Amino acid sequence: MTVRRFAALVLFSVFALFGSTACTVEGQGTKTECAVSGCTITFDRGVNAKASVLGVDAELVAVDGNTVTLKVGGQQVSVPVGETKPADGLSVNVQSVTADKVIVKVTTGITTG
Repeated sequence: MTVRRFAALVLFSVFALFGSTACTVEGQGTKTECAVSGCTITFDRGVNAKASVLGVDAELVAVDGNTVTLKVGGQQVSVPVGETKPADGLSVNVQSVTADKVIVKVTTGITTG
């Protein structure tokens, strides 16, 4: 595990313990909303969209019908809409695909309770 990823997981765990509120970050071609359960990234289609979440970069590579190809932390993964696949130690779930946007949820598996 890289130092950067470890630091992100520690920070995420601290937020989880103290019940931090959700945060939203907008970048070029992306909008990211993070909460204790993970981060939801809305990618704009047709642009070079990339977001940094949970210590890794997530980039929209391609959309082929209902299958989305993403690059997560340097690992390329293809995920059909409604399914979840592992990538670089994270879980990647494609929630929806439209003509303009792709919505993806990235989680660590850390839970509170």
